[in-house]
Amino acid sequence: MTTYVYAITDAGHPLRLSGVAGVGDPAAPLRTVRAKDLCAVVSDAPAELRAKRRDVAAHQDVQERLLADGSCLPMRFGLVGPDDEQVAAVLEEQHDTYTQRLGELAGCREYHLKVTRDEEDLLREIVRDCAEVRRLNDHTRRNSGAYEDKLALGELISQEVRARQDGARADILARLAPAAVRIEDGEPTKRHFLTTSFLVAQDQAATFSQAVHTEAERRGDHYTFRLYGPLPPYSFV
Repeated sequence: MTTYVYAITDAGHPLRLSGVAGVGDPAAPLRTVRAKDLCAVVSDAPAELRAKRRDVAAHQDVQERLLADGSCLPMRFGLVGPDDEQVAAVLEEQHDTYTQRLGELAGCREYHLKVTRDEEDLLREIVRDCAEVRRLNDHTRRNSGAYEDKLALGELISQEVRARQDGARADILARLAPAAVRIEDGEPTKRHFLTTSFLVAQDQAATFSQAVHTEAERRGDHYTFRLYGPLPPYSFV
């Protein structure tokens, strides 16, 4: 039977897991695998594991119970090992790394921030500020066959969009960094020019949330800030 892994803790971590169900239907009983001074909270893995709502909720419930009592390394949904012996072997092999990471995450939670900017507002700013964009734009409007100039205009606008988004992202991160312990900056998406995870000490959570709110107000209505959390610190494990 393969082993489903929920989280790693130190061996002295409270394990108040009564009444908490594992993944699967019926729910698999929880147990622990220990190696040296580390402990993995595990269960049998279902034969067919999918990201169903019930199983994802069960996975998160186990982690939330553990995090309520101290530091743990939450594993992402779906992590399965061959058996308990192999899980114990990994705990031994990665002992120093896991122990260091447990110390780094103590008393912290993850917050994930996504930021978008209204595209039309950004384009208006580029046209207003960039004389070459205005020149090419006027020229191609008057000359429908100016294909090379149209390509040049498109490339210039793309460069300006990237530069302004990169600048805004760097500025936002610099303003929020003092309230966070660590930052894991993700790749921008087509929709979000900023998608970043912040590791925040629990006693700084209100300060961090206020910093995000202040920055959103400073940026104005053309920016949309979406803050998710507190979450298990998946991005920092």
